[in-house]
Amino acid sequence: MNRNDQEFIAQKIRTQYVEEEQNELSELRRLDKEVKRPAKLFAYIFGTAGALVLGTGMSLAMKIIGNAMIPGIVIGLLGIAMVSVNYKLYSVILAKRRAKYADRIIRLSDKIINN
Repeated sequence: MNRNDQEFIAQKIRTQYVEEEQNELSELRRLDKEVKRPAKLFAYIFGTAGALVLGTGMSLAMKIIGNAMIPGIVIGLLGIAMVSVNYKLYSVILAKRRAKYADRIIRLSDKIINN
């Protein structure tokens, strides 16, 4: 490994430990994450739960974990419904969060752009 590679790696590691100065751009990034995080978290959890419900229904319907075909089909359809509406729910949550934070983000981004 040559000297330039070592310096690059050292600088990359160093940046992880240097405290980031708080400026308008870092505030804008923080607000953007604050808007998106709840919607993403909900989508991951609800989507995973829907997939598990769907899998349980399939296993019941195929008589792998019991002898309950009709309840398995019903549970599987419930899982399909959960997975199907997941993106729509994500979009609704994200739109509400964007509306809530839009003024602050637009004001801050205008300030950054016009400087």
